[in-house]
Amino acid sequence: MRFWRKSPTNQPLDGEAAGGEVAVAAEDGALERVAGLPVTHQEAEEVREQTGRATERTRRGFFSRLGGIFERADFDDALWDELEEILIASDAGLDTTTAVLAAVRGRVREGGIKQSARVRELLREELVAILEAPAGEAPAWARPDAPAMIIVLVVGVNGAGKTTSIAKLAHAFKRDGATVVLGAADTFRAAATDQLKVWGERIGVRVVAHQAGADPGAVVFDTLSAGENAGADFVIIDTAGRLHTKTNLMEELKKMDRIIKRNHPDGPHETILVLDATTGQNGLMQAKTFAQAVGITGIILAKLDGTAKGGIAFAIAHDLAIPVRFIGTGEQIADLAPFDARDFVDSLFA
Repeated sequence: MRFWRKSPTNQPLDGEAAGGEVAVAAEDGALERVAGLPVTHQEAEEVREQTGRATERTRRGFFSRLGGIFERADFDDALWDELEEILIASDAGLDTTTAVLAAVRGRVREGGIKQSARVRELLREELVAILEAPAGEAPAWARPDAPAMIIVLVVGVNGAGKTTSIAKLAHAFKRDGATVVLGAADTFRAAATDQLKVWGERIGVRVVAHQAGADPGAVVFDTLSAGENAGADFVIIDTAGRLHTKTNLMEELKKMDRIIKRNHPDGPHETILVLDATTGQNGLMQAKTFAQAVGITGIILAKLDGTAKGGIAFAIAHDLAIPVRFIGTGEQIADLAPFDARDFVDSLFA
C-alpha cells in the first residue's frame, strides 16, 4: 500500500472529510483507514495479509493455544492462569499481562459473563486497546499539515535491522512518489555508512556520507542542505547505536537535534526507534534506554516474521506508551507494513 500521499500544492488531497481527515481521491475507490492513513479496500487487505504473514510464528507458537481455552461453551475460572501463561510466554510481559487480564476479569465480573466466546471477544478488545492507547497524533507524513520536508531521525542498536529498515522506509516513500535523501550519521561504524550507500544505490536515492569517524553533526547539516537543494519530501537520518556509551549517545543525539532546529525549529518531525522483535524483553530494555535519551515518536518492529514472541508489541505500547508505526514482514525491500492494532490482534486470534 502507499505510505505517503501529497498533492502538488502540499494541501490536503481531494475528498477532505469534515473532521479534517484526508480521504483517498475518488478514483482510488472506497475509503478505509490503516494506521492513520487513508487507503482503499485493496490496500487495507494488503496490510492484513502482510500482518498475518509477520505474526504467523507467534500465532502458531503461543496464541494457537487460545483456541483450546475458548472452545468450550462456558469459561472456567481456572483458565485465567493459562491465559496469563500464554501472554507472558509470547513476551507481552508480566505488567502488561496483569493489566490486560485485570481489565478483562473486571468486565467479566461486572457483566456476569460466562460464555467463552464473549470472554474471548473481551480479551481481543483489551489487547487492541493496549496497542491503540499510545497512538496519539498520526505520523508527520500522514497529516494534512505535514511540513514540506519531513525530517526523520532513526535510532536503534547495531544489529537491530536499523539500516535495512531505513532502506525499506525510503523505498516505500520513493515508490509513492516522494523525493528522499538519506544521511549516514552513524559515523562510528564504517560498515554502517557502506551498507547505507549500497542500499541507496539499489533503491535509487541519494546518500550523504562522510568518512568514518567524522562528526555526525556535520553529516546531519550536509544532509539537510542536500534535502533542501533537492526539494526533498523526506530526509531520513541514520544514527549511532552505542548503548554501552549512553552518555555519548545522548550528547550526540542532542547535538543533532540542535543542528536540525537551527533551520527547522519544528524538526525532527519523527524520531523512530528500530527494535529487533526477536530480542523480546531485552529489546524492551533497549527501547527504555533510547526513550530516555531522545523523544521517540514511534517504533519499527523489525524481524517480526522471525519470532514467536510478537507479544512484545503489547509490552512496548503498555510500558513505554510509544506507538508501533511499522512492522518488518520479511527480508525483501518491500517487506514493511504499517502497523494497525486491530489487524495485528485479529491475526493472532485467527
